[in-house]
Amino acid sequence: MFVDTPLAICEARDPKGLYKKARAGELRNFTGIDSVYEAPESAEIHLNGEQLVTNLVQQLLDLLRQNDIIRS
Repeated sequence: MFVDTPLAICEARDPKGLYKKARAGELRNFTGIDSVYEAPESAEIHLNGEQLVTNLVQQLLDLLRQNDIIRS
């Protein structure tokens, strides 16, 4: 599963302030800041991370139900 989320949104949703620390040089090799991030080429599930987390959870549950992975 790939939740495709822009860096700015990751930073805005960061409750621990890790992105801020990485930008200040307090954390090294932080993915997306000073370490390269490579998105998967073909994820089985691809969600748009710009949406609200509650919407993403609902989309994931819907997909799992549609594919008979979980029951309603």
